[in-house]
Amino acid sequence: MTRSLLQRIEAFLKESGMPPTVFGREAIRDPRFVNDMRGGREAGLRVECRVEHFMNMWRANRTVDRGAADRDPRGRHAWTRTAERRS
Repeated sequence: MTRSLLQRIEAFLKESGMPPTVFGREAIRDPRFVNDMRGGREAGLRVECRVEHFMNMWRANRTVDRGAADRDPRGRHAWTRTAERRS
């Protein structure tokens, strides 16, 4: 059984910790998208493809970034030390 688009979005929001308005703005330039979906809005095929593409690219970038942090000789939290120096 396939999950609905809204179920996949809800799972993504939980996984990413991203607020619904940010997700809608980044995925399809509509900050009300998730709330509208929760209220019964149905997305067309093009919108569904854009949303899926956004979620897939976010996951791929997260995987690449995580791998780079593991290989960074300065350690995982080098950005934290850099930010502290700037303060």
